[in-house]
Parts: sequence; structure tokens; C-alpha cells
Amino acid sequence: MATTVNIIVGSHVWVEDRDTAWVDGEVTKVNGEKIEVQTTSGKKVVANLSNVYPKDTEAPPAGVDDMTKLSYLHEPGVLQNLATRYELNEIYTYTGNILIAVNPFRRLPHLYDTHMMEQYKGATFGELSPHVFAVADAAYRAMINEGKSNSILVSGESGAGKTETTKMLMRYLAYMGGRAATEGRTVEQQVLESNPVLEAFGNAKTVRNNNSSRFGKFVELQFDKTGRISGAAVRTYLLERSRVCQLSDPERNYHCFYLLCAAPPEDIKRYKLGNPKSFHYLNQTNCYELDGVSDAEEYLNTRKAMDIVGISPEEQDSIFRVVAAILHLGNINFTKGKEVDSSMPKDDKSRFHLEMAAELLMCNVQGLENALCKRVMVTREETIIKSLDPDAATTNRDALAKTIYSRMFDWIVEKINNSIGQDPDSKNLIGVLDIYGFESFKANSFEQFCINFTNEKLQQHFNQHVFKMEQEEYTKEEINWSYIEFVDNQDVLDLIEKKPGGIIALLDEACMFPKSTHETFTQKLYQTFNNHKRFSKPKLSRTDFTIVHYAGDVTYQADLFLDKNKDYVVAEHQDLLNASKCPFVAGLFPPLPEESSKSSKFSSIGTRFKQQLQSLMETLSSTEPHYIRCVKPNNILKPAIFENQNVIQQLRCGGVLEAIRISCAGYPTRRTFDEFLDRFGLLAPEVLEGNYDEMTACEKLLEKKGLKGFQIGKTKVFLRAGQMAELDARRAEVISNAAKVIQRQIRTYIARKEFVALRKAATHLQTLWRGKLARKLYEEIKREAAAIKIQKNVRGYHARKTYTKLRLSAIVVQAALRAMAARNEFRFRKQTKAAIIIQAQWRGHRSYSYYKSMKRAGLSVQCAWRSKVARKELRKLKMAARETGALKEAKDKLEKKVEELTWRLQLEKRLRTDLEEAKAQDIAKLQLSLQAMQVQLDEANATLVKEREAARKAIEDAPPVIKEMPVVVVDTEKVDLLTNENEELKTLLKSQEKRADEAERKCAEVQELSEERLKKMEEAESKIDQLQESFQRLEEKLSNLESENQVLRQQALVMSPTKGLSGRSKTAVIQRSPENGHLLNGEIKATADLQSPVPALKDAAEAEQRPQKALNDRQQENQDALIKCIMQDIGFSGGRPVAASIIYKSLFHWRSFEAERTNVFDRIIQIIGSAIETQENNDVLAYWLSNTSTLLLLLQRTLKASGAAGMTPQRRRSSSATLFGRMAQGFRTSPSGTGLSFSNGGMIGGLDALRQIEAKYPALLFKQQLTAYVEKIYGMIRDNLKKEISPLLGLCIQAPRTSRASLVRGSARSHANAAAQQALIGHWQSIVKSLSNFLKTLRANYVPPFLVRKVYTQIFSFINVQLFNSLLLRRECCSFSNGEYVKAGLAELEHWCYEATEEYVGTAWDELKHIRQAVGFLVIHQKPKKSLDEITHDLCPVLSIQQLYRISTMYWDDKYGTHSVAPDVIASMRVLMTEDSNNALSNSFLLDDDSSIPFSVDDISKSMNQIDLSEIEPPPLIRQNSAFNFLLPRAE
Repeated sequence: MATTVNIIVGSHVWVEDRDTAWVDGEVTKVNGEKIEVQTTSGKKVVANLSNVYPKDTEAPPAGVDDMTKLSYLHEPGVLQNLATRYELNEIYTYTGNILIAVNPFRRLPHLYDTHMMEQYKGATFGELSPHVFAVADAAYRAMINEGKSNSILVSGESGAGKTETTKMLMRYLAYMGGRAATEGRTVEQQVLESNPVLEAFGNAKTVRNNNSSRFGKFVELQFDKTGRISGAAVRTYLLERSRVCQLSDPERNYHCFYLLCAAPPEDIKRYKLGNPKSFHYLNQTNCYELDGVSDAEEYLNTRKAMDIVGISPEEQDSIFRVVAAILHLGNINFTKGKEVDSSMPKDDKSRFHLEMAAELLMCNVQGLENALCKRVMVTREETIIKSLDPDAATTNRDALAKTIYSRMFDWIVEKINNSIGQDPDSKNLIGVLDIYGFESFKANSFEQFCINFTNEKLQQHFNQHVFKMEQEEYTKEEINWSYIEFVDNQDVLDLIEKKPGGIIALLDEACMFPKSTHETFTQKLYQTFNNHKRFSKPKLSRTDFTIVHYAGDVTYQADLFLDKNKDYVVAEHQDLLNASKCPFVAGLFPPLPEESSKSSKFSSIGTRFKQQLQSLMETLSSTEPHYIRCVKPNNILKPAIFENQNVIQQLRCGGVLEAIRISCAGYPTRRTFDEFLDRFGLLAPEVLEGNYDEMTACEKLLEKKGLKGFQIGKTKVFLRAGQMAELDARRAEVISNAAKVIQRQIRTYIARKEFVALRKAATHLQTLWRGKLARKLYEEIKREAAAIKIQKNVRGYHARKTYTKLRLSAIVVQAALRAMAARNEFRFRKQTKAAIIIQAQWRGHRSYSYYKSMKRAGLSVQCAWRSKVARKELRKLKMAARETGALKEAKDKLEKKVEELTWRLQLEKRLRTDLEEAKAQDIAKLQLSLQAMQVQLDEANATLVKEREAARKAIEDAPPVIKEMPVVVVDTEKVDLLTNENEELKTLLKSQEKRADEAERKCAEVQELSEERLKKMEEAESKIDQLQESFQRLEEKLSNLESENQVLRQQALVMSPTKGLSGRSKTAVIQRSPENGHLLNGEIKATADLQSPVPALKDAAEAEQRPQKALNDRQQENQDALIKCIMQDIGFSGGRPVAASIIYKSLFHWRSFEAERTNVFDRIIQIIGSAIETQENNDVLAYWLSNTSTLLLLLQRTLKASGAAGMTPQRRRSSSATLFGRMAQGFRTSPSGTGLSFSNGGMIGGLDALRQIEAKYPALLFKQQLTAYVEKIYGMIRDNLKKEISPLLGLCIQAPRTSRASLVRGSARSHANAAAQQALIGHWQSIVKSLSNFLKTLRANYVPPFLVRKVYTQIFSFINVQLFNSLLLRRECCSFSNGEYVKAGLAELEHWCYEATEEYVGTAWDELKHIRQAVGFLVIHQKPKKSLDEITHDLCPVLSIQQLYRISTMYWDDKYGTHSVAPDVIASMRVLMTEDSNNALSNSFLLDDDSSIPFSVDDISKSMNQIDLSEIEPPPLIRQNSAFNFLLPRAE
């Protein structure tokens, strides 16, 4: 595939690398056939031109979703594209119609949810991003449309994700063709539920995968004529039997063995099991557990899965007994027996396991020992019993274990098929093949031989399919070509399977001769295929042989080929297990035919496998194939690691590179005309200047460049291998020359710029020198002026200083005097204010204390009274609850809440009372202590006064000279003592004042706490009031429900046929009282009782019937006239629907709402139903939506459920006994009572004057049916608009591509270019036109604006979902130019919303927030400079990380060539997504459309304006009928 043309210096190429398979670089030197390449890794490589591939430097940074779009379809290009997409979590890629799936090794639930299935449902293959659902949908559509069966072939090596891919295919096919089963589970559910069982018994851990399928599985899903799954079958191929007995480290045996060892203790005890390390069949490796997997849980899950697929508990027990028996068989060791070449169990441990195996298999112990240690040979003359040596006995033991396990697995598969059931009448099927991939290990045995033989067969089928697709592509484009030839692998298949000289035939022949060994077999192969080009003999081995497969050479070790190919049915084993007491075990070994039961019969596994494979190929040949190639990116099974060498080997083994080679043999490069001209139009500008169409322009361009062998198709240019590289080289040369011209002009510009800058610098230097001289002169003049100014300022300073000092002295004196006067005034005002404050505080305290006491008393009285009323209501509610239990649970909850709140209220009261008492006690104590201190202080002052008086008197009475000094001393000491006591008392008083302040502070805190609790108590009381109101509403609803139930029961009684019902009683049923129109049931029953024994009253009754019958006939005529009128489109009057008005007025006038039986409602509903049968006529739908919504509004505001008077008296009494009940009853009833009618002018005052009517069952049923029709008509109108704009949305998400040939090249094309620009926005204008026409229809029919807003809100939400999902699923839509296109279209929608006004559109524009922000992100510049915080908070706050990540990775700038966001931002997004997936959050990046009804009857009632029915003119048909005079407007 490599090309040797047009590799020049500067070319970007791919060269081989030992570590990374391929590495890119730039050619630095060309020397004949050798080139030197500077790689991006920094190394210099010398390579041959024949081993170098050109690199596409203009490849999209995010890769392409279909590798046939690659400019260079070669091995490194394919590898680079897969690696690029894998790094962006794009695990699916197309190669034509082949899907390549790279295992992400992580859960990606957002890729497989139901909404993603909905997106791919019916989508054209290749229209959306590559996905496994697209392949499944293509297969399903092909089966439905063409009536031909299809198959999906999933292949890949172990660990590539084949099983998971198969599960996803099954899920999608079940989603498309599933239906509910009559017996519980559907067919597809049973097929999916069988996977855990098959995985438990057919999967094992290998070197490359922890859950590798060790068998091939072909699931046939059978479909009926309608495309629904009607049956299924599971076919299995070549279970790896040898794994039961032989393991290699670090692999494991089949999962079921480990699951059973981790079973519950009772199961382990029953089967005598233990640690897996104690069993020979499990301890051959060191791997016993899987990371992150609990075998105990998996055992229980497997049990549940076996229950689901129909395996009974007895059969499950038998299966696990057989599994345990196999483990015990493996622990039976043999030693030499007493006789020559005989054997026997080695020790007691081996005999224990022998006995346990016999017990579990329910067979004879001795018989099992003989079957293992002896062989019976039957000849014509006699029967010979031959003893086996220990080695032969061990081989015999392993053969028995493998046979038992293989037959058990086949039984499980057959049981699953029987449980699922097959459809014998099915004509079509879709088969999903989960088959092992090509295997090549260091040691390859018989299993690898069979696996690779299977892959050779499938590869031949694959090559034929690819070759056929190539032919169809060329034929479709109508190009002339000679059919390509591809290397067929038929010679390898003949080497393996040809009779009589193939490898399998020779192997069967060797197995049938007892003396044949693996050496004789390989020698036979060497002799037979000595000159075969696909067969070779290794040099250093005598028992190995090598086959050249399509994916590479594989060397097989033939040591065990003969043993593994033999499938002997040993007679001893057959007889022993057929005689088992366990029916399950006996069923695994049914009796053999008589001629084969006496000896061992040879059966070849290779031949049987070849027959199964042939049958599979016949099935695949009869179906239309689809291919999925699974790739494992690394061998360590970790995410985000892409190993090039590993992947390239898998691509070779999967045949992907073979398909590419087939494409390269023809025309590997295919480009649409516009893409080709966009890329290579610069090679021939004159061709683009000419008035040529795109096809002619492409042809002339290629002819001008002298290329030969190309082909021009209908829509594409087809180039031979190497021609794309040649054109790219010439394009690079043209671009290089253009770059040189640009560089020359730039250099000239730079030189001139430098000269101008130098001249400007010289001029600037001169200017600076002249400026310096001028500044020096200016400085001298400035200094002289400054000296004069300084002198003037100094003199002024001294004068100002003297004046300021004098002035300050005067101010100080004045300030002192004024301050003294102000302080005196302030001291007086402060004392006055303090006195006022003290008086105010005391008065406030006294008033507030009185107010609090009165408030507490009032609250206590109110709480006591409310509690009494609540308890009284509770007793009444309990009495009413005995009659109905519908709302008992709600009532109990309310009672509990009331009791709880009452208790909390009492507790709050008690706490508040306690706190107030404690506060009062503290205050009393503080007041007492304060009074005591005051008394002490008064006593001390009194004592001090007395002592002073006594001292004064003593001084006066004493001699003046002699006694003077002692008295003074004594008095001074007393004064000092009293002074100290006074100081102590003052200190004590201060401490008491502090304690009083502290007590006041605590009192204030307690008061605040009490106020808070008082607030809480008030809130609790308000909650109690709310609960009482809620309880009242529930009572009313319960009363309505009871009345409706009673009406239904009466209706049932009336409708039930009774033989004794006479004509008199039937007449009595429809009689009404003239006052209120209700049935006089009591009077009727009394009349009937009197009439039956008195025959004389018969004539009187008949006389009463005659006028009643005439009245009924007149009423029927009036109803017919009404129905005839509303069947016509009678339009609107003053914006109000006439039909709804006359229907409501007529029914109200006739008292139909209060009738027990009437058929007028059914007739009206039938008229509405027949009118909307034409779902496409939006005008009719809008007309009836307006009428039904208006009529529903009138009924909602007029009707109420009947209270069922006389049926539930207790409930009615209780509902009106409370305050709320009396208020509600007062609101419901009006003084006018029954006197309101429509005669002579209808309802005065419009809807406000409507009275509530006690509606009967027919009226309530009519209201419910009318509600259903409003919702149905609304949904039909909304869906019609969706259907109308849905095809346009697919055109609006992607801008039509314009090639270079259609760009402006002169004035001659200006008009055509303007028309093309106008056509770009045409699809959006079509949507706007549809929206406008729709709005016009709705407004013409006066549909309530509330419903119009709801319609457009959901329509804009639908537009947002469709555009946004298409943007995320189609990479070509995530471009800069496409963002501009969609943004222009959204501007058209915004302009329409502005013109339509908010009354009809509401907030519909806000529903487009996702697509608006996504498009805004596409068209912003400098994306690499935006941080993640700016993107998530400023630019796109509504979009999730998953959505931003997908847009960022899919973005490509087709206009300016700019890049997406920075790599570190992408990495941060990936980290956030990983954290989200670890937290099990939803990772879905798609939006879901909401098709529910977004309103209720209450919403309509609240949003619609009041309707005045008084001035509506009836239609002529009604106006002429005198019976409808009540509809005429009132005369002034």
C-alpha cells in the first residue's frame, strides 16, 4: 500500500517504529530510494521509500468517524484515527459498513440508555455517530424492508468486549422488536437473562480477560410478520473441554467451580467442598479470585438466573451436584495395584473423594472405581477386562470429567432453548454471532487450531462481503472499472478441511488407528503438505507444524491433537452413569444403540466441529451480514491506554486491514466534488473561474494535472492509490510558492519599516537636544522669578503668624466661657431627661406587665376553647370515619398532628408558666434583699445622726479648756468608724445593685425566651389552623367521593334488570319535583306501595304518565335541535365560542346536571369525538379545543359533587359543624337558591353570578370525558406541529455545504451568490412560517392564550431537544460555520417570538437554552484561552460536563482553522466525568423530549379569564326555535 511517488523534502510521512508500530515525522533528506526522517519523538530515522506512507496534515484533530473518509487509507492512518478517537472516548468507528469497537474498560452507561436507542431508531446508517445501535438498527430495518434474514458477526480476541457488544445488540433488538409476553417474561428478556447462566458455566479467566467466553455462541432472534420477536434459540460451538482438567497459570477454570466453593455453608457441607486450593482441577494455578468480584454473590445471582430461565430447584441441585462430583473426581489419585499394569486409589483421601463422587453422581462406588481403573474390550469370541495403569487411569478419569461437564453444558443450553421457545412459523431472523477471535500464543494446541479454522472461514465470508460492497459502491456511482481481484484464503481452508487429504481428515484417520501417535501424525502431515505454500515445518521440532493464516503464521504443537480430537463414548462410563439413581445424571447419558453399546465408539471432535461450522456458514450465507470488530486497546485491561502494536495485530487478525487492502486495490481515495474542489481548487484557479459545474470542474482539474486512471462518478471523485499523495505534493508546492511570495513582501515591509524608524529616531534626537537648551534658559528665568516669590511669601508668613496667634487667644477665652455655660445647661438637661426616662420606663413596665398578663389569660382561654372545639370535631370525625375508610389514613395522620401540636402547646404553656413563676420568685427575692439592705442603710444613717448629736451635746456640756482635746479625739474616732461603715454599706449597696442589674438582665433573657416560645406557640396555632383547613378540605373531598360512589351504586341499581319492574315504577323513576328538579324517591316509593294494593288508583297514575311522556318527547326534540346545531361550525361571538355557550346554557336550563339519567351528555361527547377524527385538520382541532376548554371551564366553576343528602348525614353534619365548615357552606349556598335561571337574558354578571350545582353522576362523568378530550385535542395539535417541523429540523441543524466552485468569483455571480445565501436560511424561514400559520389558526379560533403558550413552550422544547441531540451525535454539525448558520436561524426564531408577543409565546424562547449556549460556544473566538470555569459558569452554565466535553472534542473550524479548547481543559473535563461515573451519576449527554400534558383542569380554571355569556347571539337554527328563547339576549 505504500507509495514511492512525490516524497520530497518537507513531506510529512509515517515510518515504522519498533515500539509504537508507526511514528510520524518530516522528510529532511531524499537520497534515491532512501530518505531521512526527523520524527516527532526527536529521533532521526533512515527508511526505504517503499516502507513509507504519506501523512495527511489536514486530518481533523478529532479524527473521522468513517475511515473511508481518510485521505490516505493505509495502516498508520487507520491506527492514528482509532487512537485519536479513543483518547476522546469515541470508542466506535466505521470502516464503510464495518463497525470497529475499541474496549474502553470502563462503564459508559450514557451510551446505551433508552434515549440513545430512541435517537438511532430509524436513522440512516452513517447519519449519526458510529454506534453498535446503528448496526443493530440497520439489520432490523433491512429485515423489515427487504424481508430477508440478517446476521451480525461480532469478533475479536479475548477481552475485546465481544460479549458486552452482543448484550448491547440484544438490548437494542429487544427494544425494537420486543412486546409484552402473556406469561410474564418476554422472549428477549429470557435470552438476555440466559447470559449469566451461560457465563457461569462457559466463561473463565484467561491471560487476557477475566470473563472470557470459552465457546462460540450464535443467538437466533426469530421475528413474526409484524417485526416482533416471536422466538429465539442459542447455538453453541466447541466448548473448551480440556480446561476442566488442564490449566495454565494465571488462568482459572470455569466460573461455576469457584462459585460453588463460595456457596452458603449448608451447600458446602452437603457437597463436602472446601477451599478451591484443595482441589486438583483448581489448584494448578495461583489464581482463585477475581478483583472486584464476589464469588458468593455471583453464586446467588447464578441461582436466581437459573430460576429465571426455567431451571427448577431440583435440576439446579442436580447440576451443582455434578459440578461438585467433577471436583471430587479430580482429587482421585491412582497408584499401582497388586496385578501387573493395574491401578487402584492411592490412599484414604483418594478413596474418600471416590466415595463422594459416587454419592453425588448417585452411582455404585465399586462400579465407579472399576470404570476408572479397568477397560472392557469386546471381541467376537469373548469379553476381555483389561486393567489400566495409573497414568491410563488418570487419563480415563479426566476423560470422564470432561464428558460429564460437556454434556451438562449441552443440557443447560438445550434447557434454555426449551424455556425460551422457538417460533416454527417465523420467516425472518436476526442472528448475533459472538465468536472467539484469532488466537496465536507461545503454545498453540487443538483448541487454537479449531478457533483459527473458524476465523479463516469467517474471514473468507468477510472478504466476499467487503468485495461485494466495493462493487456496489462502484456500480452506484456508475464508473467504468475492471473488477478487482483479492487474494482468497480458500487454499488455507482446503489445507485444513479438504477431503480426503486435509489436516482434519488425516487427524481422524490417525485417531482411528490404535498405534498412531502424535509423531506419526505430524510425519504424515510433513509428507502430505511438503510443497504447500501455506504449510511449513519448524526446524527444531519434530511434532510441530506451522500454518500461514491470513493474520499471520501460527505454530501448533501436535502433542495432544489426537487425545483432544477423540470423543470416545466409553461403554463403562455410559453404563455406570445411565444406571444412576439421579434422573438428571441418567438423562445426560441416555442408552446407546444396541450395536454401539458393547464397545467404545470413536467420534471426532474436529469433524463434528467442521459440520457445525459448515451449518453456521450456511446460515450466515442465507442472511445479510453485518460486521463488528472488537479491539482490545491494551493487555493490562486498563482504561485510557492505547498500545499501537497490540491494536495493529488485532486489526490484522480481525481482517480490517485486509478490507483496507481490498479497497486499495481499486480506488481507495473517494472525495465528493465539493470536498475535492475545496482542497485542490488552488491547483487550477482558472477552472474555478469558468462557468463549470462541479463534476466538469473536477475532471478538468485532474486532466490538467496529467493524472491517469481516475474515475468521475455521479457524486464523487475516485482516485487510484498514490494519486492523492501526488495531488497533495503539488498542492504543497503551490502553497510553498505562495508562501515565498508572502515572505518576500513581508521582508520588504520589514526593511522599509526599519528605515522609517531610524529616520524618525534621528529627528527625535535633534528635537531632544534643542529642547534641552531651551529648558536650561527657562530654568534661569524661573529661578529669578522664584526668588522674588519666596521673599513675598516669607513676609506674608510673618504677618499671618502674628495675626493668627492673637486670634487664637481670643477664641480660647470665648470657648472656655461658652463651654462652662454649655456644661451647666447640659447637666440640667441630663438630669431632666434621666427623670423622664425613669418615669417612662416605670409606666411602660407597668403597662407592659398588665398587657402580658391579659395576653396570657387570653391565650389560655383561646387554647382551652380551641382544644375543646378540636376535641369535639375529632369525636365527630371519628363517628364519620366509620362510614367510609377512603381517607382514614389521612385523617389519622391529621389527628396525630393535632394531638402532637396540642401536647406541644400545653408543654409550651407549662414551661412558660414555670419560667414566669421562677422569674417572679427571683424578682421577689431580689426585692426583699434590696429592702433589707435599704433598712440596714437607714438604720446606719440614723445611728450616725444620733451619735453626732450626742457628741455635739457632750462638747457643749464639757468645760471649754480642760476636756477639749480628749473629746475631739473620741469624736474623730467615731466619725472615722462611721465613715468606714458607711463606705462598707455603699460597697454592699453597689454589689446589691449589680445583683439587681444581673437579675434584671436574666429577667430580660427569660422574657425574650418566653417571647420566642410565645411566637413558636403562635406558629403552632397557625399550623393547627392550617391543618384544620386541610382537614376540612379533605372532608369535603371525602363527602364528594362518597356522594359519587352513592350515585354510582344507585345508577347500578337503576340499570340492573328486575323482572318485577312495572310501567308505573319506570315512570316514577324520571319524575321530578317542579321546584328543584330532583327525583322524589320517597314519594315514588310511597306511591308505588299505595298503588300496588289499590287497583282503583291505576287510572290516576296513567293520567299522570301522559303529560310526563309529552314532556319527555319535547325534551328529546330540544336535545335533537341542540345536537344538530353544534354539529355545524357556528363560530364565535365576541371572541367567545358559541357552541360551548349554548351547550352550557341549555344543559343548565334543562337541569341536566342534576339529572340521574340522561343521554344528552353521551350525544355531545360523540359529536366531539367524530369531529376530531380527522387528526390532520388543525383548524377543526383548534375550533374544538376552544369550545371544549371553555365548556370545561364553565363546568369546573359551576359543578360540584353531590353531597348525597340522606345517605351520609353524619358526614354532612360534621363538615358544617366547625367554623370552617359553616363558612364553606355559607360560601357554597346563596340566598337566591333555586330561583336562578337563564330566562330573558341568561346569567347576569357573567361567571361571577354562577351558583354551585349539586351535580349527579352523568354530569360528573361528562366533565371527566370533556377533560380527556381537551387533553387529547391539545396533544393532537401539538403533535401535528411537531410532525410538520420535524423534517425541517434535520435540515436546519447542518448548513448546506458550498464548494469553492460556487463561491464569488466576480460580478457575474453576485446575484447567484445572494440567492444562495438567502437559500441557506430558507429552512429556518419555513419553520417560522409553520409557527406563524399555526398561531394564526389558533388565534382565529380563539384558543385560550394559556393553552397556546403551553403548545409553543413544548414545541420550542422539542426544537431544542432535536437540534441539540443532532448536534452532539453528528460531528459535521460541530463546526464554526455550522454554528453561525444555526445562530442565524435561532435569530429568526427570536424575532418571531418578539412579533408573536409574550401573551401567546410566553417563555418559549427560554426552552432553547441548550442549543443557544451550544451554538454560542461554537462561534466564539479564542477557545483555547477559555478556562473551564469560564466555560461552565459564564458561557454554558446550563450544559453538563458530558455535553461540553463532547462538543469540545467534536468541534472543528472549517472557516478559520482555529482549534478547540485547551488540552488541559479537556483533561479536567475528563477527570470530572470520571468522578461522576464513580459516583454512579447519570452520564447521558442527550436530552429527552417531554410529551406529557403540562396542565390540569385547575390550571385552566386559574389562568382563563371570566366569560360573560349574557350577550352571545345564538345561531339562526336555534333562534327560530321557541323552545330556546332562554338563549336570547335580555331586552333593555
